[in-house]
Amino acid sequence: MESTSAAQESCGPDLKINRLPLWVHGVAWGTFAALTLLLVVVFLTYRDVNVWESWRAGKGLRNSSYTEAIYEHSVFRTRANTWSNLAYVFVGLYTIAIAVYDRRRMWPKGSGYIAQTPVMTGLFGAACCYLGFASGLMHASLTRWGQQLDVASMYAPILALIAIGIGALCPRVPVGGRVGSLPTWPVLAGLTIVIDTLLYAYKWSMSSTIVLTTLILILLAVGGLHVMRRPRGLAVRWCVISIVALLAAVFFRQIDIAGRFTGPDAWLQGHTLWHIFTATSLGMGYVYFRSERGV
Repeated sequence: MESTSAAQESCGPDLKINRLPLWVHGVAWGTFAALTLLLVVVFLTYRDVNVWESWRAGKGLRNSSYTEAIYEHSVFRTRANTWSNLAYVFVGLYTIAIAVYDRRRMWPKGSGYIAQTPVMTGLFGAACCYLGFASGLMHASLTRWGQQLDVASMYAPILALIAIGIGALCPRVPVGGRVGSLPTWPVLAGLTIVIDTLLYAYKWSMSSTIVLTTLILILLAVGGLHVMRRPRGLAVRWCVISIVALLAAVFFRQIDIAGRFTGPDAWLQGHTLWHIFTATSLGMGYVYFRSERGV
């Protein structure tokens, strides 16, 4: 009985985000602060310089869907909508630091899937940083390439979460012989990268709204399978918070497009809140899958 209790203790509470060692928080916050400072320097240096002049302009430069004012002759052509993309980077840096922690910790067999497979946490973290960079580039430059990269990057963290969810449901596949079974994460991680690359390549020939909605529905279905299969294994409240944050993001985005939130020069824009709430939704989606206590 004592050994079972000890195993449960080692596989359970330590997996919680609020019990991570201080160095994880320090790395995440320190890297985030350094990156923010670098961007402040870039902005102050090129505030009145049109560094995007030779780039092909996107439709957002002349016909923006959003309320925020455009400063065409500036490195950040839209400001609040550019800075707010740091929310994605923050989530990404935190999860990358957690991946390093899990790799060092070497969780025992029977722990949650994410804890035992840090590469998937790293994949999700990298996808969030990619989204922050690409969306930030799009809002800063309002170029056609930035727009293409931005749309493709929106899919990456969702694809990573889908891969995490599927991996948790099927961590290994039997192959027979002496090998017995093989982990599924290399295939899932590879597919995530390949699919997002294809979505980037064919961005202009498909509806981003349809693709994004489809991926979100797939993610919800995978999350629902976890609830049905292991109703006590995951903390459903994080999934609920993730969904509520996503709905809030959609609400603020739509009223911004309708021009009913703030004025063009306001420091807080509806699309800014879209960035913040979608970053929250992605982060809570990760916490949901990480809340698995193992077996």
